[in-house]
Amino acid sequence: MTDKPNLMALVDASAYSESLCHYAAWIAGQNAWKVKLYHILGRRSGHDRGDYSGAIRLGARSRLLAELSLMDEARAKLAQEQGRAVLEDAAALISAEGVEVETRLRQGDLVDTVADKEQAAEMIMIGKRGEAASHAMAHLGSNLERILRSAHRPVFIANRSFAPISKLLIAFDGGVSATKAVDYVATLPAFSKRAVTLVFAGTPSAEQITALEAAKNRLTAAGMGADILIEAGEPEHLLARLCDSDSSSGAAHDLLVMGAYGHSRVRQLMIGSTTTQMIQSCKAPVLVMR
Repeated sequence: MTDKPNLMALVDASAYSESLCHYAAWIAGQNAWKVKLYHILGRRSGHDRGDYSGAIRLGARSRLLAELSLMDEARAKLAQEQGRAVLEDAAALISAEGVEVETRLRQGDLVDTVADKEQAAEMIMIGKRGEAASHAMAHLGSNLERILRSAHRPVFIANRSFAPISKLLIAFDGGVSATKAVDYVATLPAFSKRAVTLVFAGTPSAEQITALEAAKNRLTAAGMGADILIEAGEPEHLLARLCDSDSSSGAAHDLLVMGAYGHSRVRQLMIGSTTTQMIQSCKAPVLVMR
């Protein structure tokens, strides 16, 4: 395998993984990256029984404990076989697009794995909801929320339907993470020459207007077609609408780029709920920046 920069893609058996693989192949191909696919077996995969030893009596105890142990081993083996099958199918989708791919089957906590491996990755990719989540729109995968709160790399959150990215929407408030998002978009080959809208929800200050103009100039200098949109309203509702349909042009934005949860508890309380609401309501994929 080569020493290309890599994209870390987390796959499972959910309905979102096929779309995730197509996005991974598209972004990695545009950026000349390789994809590292991870499937994480939780610490309890194949070991989900309780401790029944105290309820087993007399001579039956040893026999039943042995049977339970064999059941545990069978579950663990089945989980590993399923994990390998998930990785094999995902790798086939990505390699079919001419992108180099490696697979990793890991045991343990997903967030711990991300923390351990993210420094070697250019981007982390995960589906909006995992295989254990229902399809209820009000539910966001718990692993995704944990990753967003802890990751230091950009996190790409795939929706259920893949579409090549041609029009980006950047949620911009003049803050550090928003400015970082503009710089990231301007330098990433996958987004080269794409159309970008910088959107501000509410009434901007003079300082924020200056920051918006500077961000537009940064994107224009990178060869991107950049516009500024300022509208009143709650950010999550405005951004969801713009990703669903753009009344000014009739075309939806293909990707929402936004800042993430803050590290401090205050910033988590102030920003975290809004971040989650926007990801829940947005029909497009979301790229979350620190």
